[in-house]
Amino acid sequence: MDSSNSPDPTPSFAFRSTTQNNNINLLRSHSTKENPFSNLLYSPPRLSCPTLSRSLQNSPLHPHYSSSSPPPSPSPTKLSDSSDPQTTYHCASSALRNDGQILSLALSSNGLVYTGSDSSIVRVWKLPEFSECGQLRTKACRVVALEVSNDTVYAAYGDGKIRVWRRTWDKVLKHVKLATIPKTVGYVRSYIAGKDKTMHKGLITSMAINTAEDILYTASLDKTVKVWRISDLKCIETIKAHPEPINAIIVADDGVLYTASDDATVRVWRRSFCSHDQPHSLTVTLHAKHSPVKALTLNPDGGVLYGGCTDGYIHFWLKGWFAGQLQYDGSIQGHTHAVLCLANAGKYVVSGSADSTSRVWAREQDGQHTCLAILVGHRGPIRCITAFIGGGRLVDDNEDCCTVCTGSLDGVLKVWRVTHTKNVNNQSQAGGAKYFELYKGLQ
Repeated sequence: MDSSNSPDPTPSFAFRSTTQNNNINLLRSHSTKENPFSNLLYSPPRLSCPTLSRSLQNSPLHPHYSSSSPPPSPSPTKLSDSSDPQTTYHCASSALRNDGQILSLALSSNGLVYTGSDSSIVRVWKLPEFSECGQLRTKACRVVALEVSNDTVYAAYGDGKIRVWRRTWDKVLKHVKLATIPKTVGYVRSYIAGKDKTMHKGLITSMAINTAEDILYTASLDKTVKVWRISDLKCIETIKAHPEPINAIIVADDGVLYTASDDATVRVWRRSFCSHDQPHSLTVTLHAKHSPVKALTLNPDGGVLYGGCTDGYIHFWLKGWFAGQLQYDGSIQGHTHAVLCLANAGKYVVSGSADSTSRVWAREQDGQHTCLAILVGHRGPIRCITAFIGGGRLVDDNEDCCTVCTGSLDGVLKVWRVTHTKNVNNQSQAGGAKYFELYKGLQ
């Protein structure tokens, strides 16, 4: 029997002051390879607001902006002049279902988006039209984490359990519930005996799937990571990963596991098949400059690891020749409050923050990051985010366009379209200048 009782509620965010700065300068958002805290004893300045900072409400980029001047055009907003790469973006769709705070998002490979909230309903949305096409219901409330692998959906709830659904396409889209982790009978017997060792003692914060090794990872506020064998849904290992609560986990294609914690570190784990008692061993500990790490993401080839922190910085590490080997390469500055979620799509890195904004970054060839867009519109902290290349369809190969889905504690789900193109004339002129200099040098 499913229980609706849940552990401690999801932490909330409170802001008590406002700012009078009405300027949004994209050129001030940048990345640096220097230590951002070497000469500073304080965090970046904070914009604070109960719902949405006044500086954002008064910004022409905000959809509710109003003044004596004519209203802005509904067309996508240009973020750069004619001499720079052109970036336009707009909110393509927005939905409110009165389910409470949106806490989790998952993207399926066939164009479906799953959202979890304070309610007991997991809603299913179809892209590109972004229409609701299904629901997953259970007795438990608060969907704190979601993962999708092939046709299987894993949803972690506030009661510490994970429900598993199988997606079918019998003329219409259907989801059939397969199991509950840990198994109901085993959990009841263990609970009565007081010897339950398979269930997390705290709220589940994140999940990750290693399809190659048939493994599901779950991280929790109880400072542990549990390893589940998907074939029989059994817990095969418990990793005491950090001395503080774990906020995010992610698995690379090579099977390396990354865990982020409130202890201001990211730990890297490798699985050894020779060790039966403790298959996962700690490889290296990455320090995030004394700030709790709330979110993780990897770029598509796994060469760069990003960690979002409570001080508003996004730190990143470069992968070495060997699995699990990483080197600190710098930080991205821009957000004014904690970075709560991260996503990666092609050359783009997307971040969601407690400052109620999302930012889209582009990693340049020299390793620096440029802020392409600031997505303004939510009235609460952005708790979850996902992104993919294309203008609405996963099969779209247009690398100049990126679709971003954001879920906020204001209960609103938004879909954004961001397009980044380079000025062809400037590129040809720059290429001609380089060729001229080279020819002049040869003379």
